[in-house]
Amino acid sequence: MSRAGVVTDPVPGAVTGPVIGAGLVSLRDVLHAEWTKLRTVASTYWLLLAAVALTIAVGAAAAAAFGCQPGACAPARTGADPAKISLTGVYLGQAVVAALAVLAIGDEYATGMIRVTLAAVPRRLTVLAAKAAVLTGGVVAASVVAVGGSVLAGRLILPGRGLGTANGYQLLSLGNGPDLRAAAGSVIYLALIALLALGVTAAVRDAGAAIGVVLGLLYLFPIITAVIPDHVLARHLQQLAPMTAGLYIQATVGIQSLPLTPWQGLGVLAAWAVGALALGAVVLRRRDA
Repeated sequence: MSRAGVVTDPVPGAVTGPVIGAGLVSLRDVLHAEWTKLRTVASTYWLLLAAVALTIAVGAAAAAAFGCQPGACAPARTGADPAKISLTGVYLGQAVVAALAVLAIGDEYATGMIRVTLAAVPRRLTVLAAKAAVLTGGVVAASVVAVGGSVLAGRLILPGRGLGTANGYQLLSLGNGPDLRAAAGSVIYLALIALLALGVTAAVRDAGAAIGVVLGLLYLFPIITAVIPDHVLARHLQQLAPMTAGLYIQATVGIQSLPLTPWQGLGVLAAWAVGALALGAVVLRRRDA
């Protein structure tokens, strides 16, 4: 029977769960529910920690691996981009962020809990929006730490590898406009990767398939552009590839030679993320859970 919006089991005293009418639930309630679900899953913290640690570690390793011969470290000779080198870890950190986003909704489909969620909140787009907002908040917080740590590591390591003021390079600093754009853009980049993965998972409804699709979109384009002989086609693919175009935001050297400007490249990734979320929203609305 039903009483005050709560559906009860035919067995007296056994409550199967609340069903909140669309007019009775607020976005704040849904956000709180999604935040509770995300933070009470142990894998959330481990994945965010892994994203931070891997991003910083790989960036520091890339900085430490850089080297140039004495007298040959001038910017004109190396073409080195200290900001991009320091942020190399984003290439690996994004895979962990994508995995977190996939699990944020993929686990609910795997366990069938998505039915409970959609029964409690019939407005399905509200559910997806709440998941996106909560996920983005967590990813941005972790990304700020990861990117900040990477910039600090690069500032400390790169001068000793020949990319210091003695050879004509500026020390990495968030007070420097291009470096700030590269750092802030990397945080936005990781947040967009999370939204892209969330949208794909909402559309395919399977965590394994979703992570395969997302990683394929990210890493397959660069492989294809590296092996095809047609340079014009390769350049067009670079302009369309979500990872390649999105990471132009990290460039502070040789920007004129890029197929897109840094912000245009990030806009390409944003378009992919919006498209994935739109597709996920359509599937979520039209298909049964």
